[in-house]
Amino acid sequence: MLTVRNLSFAYPKAPTVLNSIDLGLQQGSIYGLFGKNGEGKSTLLKLMCGALYPQRGQCVLDGEIMQNRKASALQKLFFVPESFDLPSLHLSQFEQIQSPFYPNFNHENFHAILKEFKVPHQGLLSKLSYGQKKKVLLAFGLAANTSVLLMDEPTNGLDIPSKTTFRKILASYLSEDTCALIATHQVRDLHSLIDHILVLEQGQLIFAASLLEVTDALWFGPKAQAKGASPLYIESGFKGRGIYPRNTLPESEVDLELLFNGLLTHPSQITTLFKSKTAAYGV
Repeated sequence: MLTVRNLSFAYPKAPTVLNSIDLGLQQGSIYGLFGKNGEGKSTLLKLMCGALYPQRGQCVLDGEIMQNRKASALQKLFFVPESFDLPSLHLSQFEQIQSPFYPNFNHENFHAILKEFKVPHQGLLSKLSYGQKKKVLLAFGLAANTSVLLMDEPTNGLDIPSKTTFRKILASYLSEDTCALIATHQVRDLHSLIDHILVLEQGQLIFAASLLEVTDALWFGPKAQAKGASPLYIESGFKGRGIYPRNTLPESEVDLELLFNGLLTHPSQITTLFKSKTAAYGV
């Protein structure tokens, strides 16, 4: 569906942000793109949607290079940026002007999502709070029914109840024909949503795996229950939760925050074991 090939990028008079990124996104999946602030998550999404031009490599959606910015490709992708503003229009005007750009736009879903988010229909969009503006854009992106939905820090600006609503809405309205990529440093916000994990560090993609592959290769839990296994990464504190080779240990729930911290602290230990484990299954 969306393929990133040998992608490298640097802003003028600045160090390289992304270096030789290779990535393939498939329909029916929700990808979580994790990384510390400043690691290039937003830049990668902007390159994917054609808003930036790479120094090397390309992003291809259904055979079309996104940097060519053809309407036939752009109508298949919707991008919810972290920083944005909405025009001084009423909601109905915004919907009337913007929806024709997306042939599969579902007006009924748009209003249903806005209702779940409790977004008011009165007044100008430009007068809404940042959190309410974010909800409008998220609702529009889901209602657009594009093949690819890119979201940059979508839970920023949302209060705790709204984050819960966002997760429920995303799970309800994404179809099997859609691929979603969510970039964030707030790992806990996506725990129950994603089925693929991507981690950026120092301009490189240091980890890319499905949740099922991670579950098969790694075990997450307290040291006392690890049955003598040697930890790949362990955090001090109550019960000392850690990451261990799965081997004969029972299946455990993936702790995304623990995995993220482990990959940033001891990436080679985790990725080496993971690759050797998944290689046996032909992954």
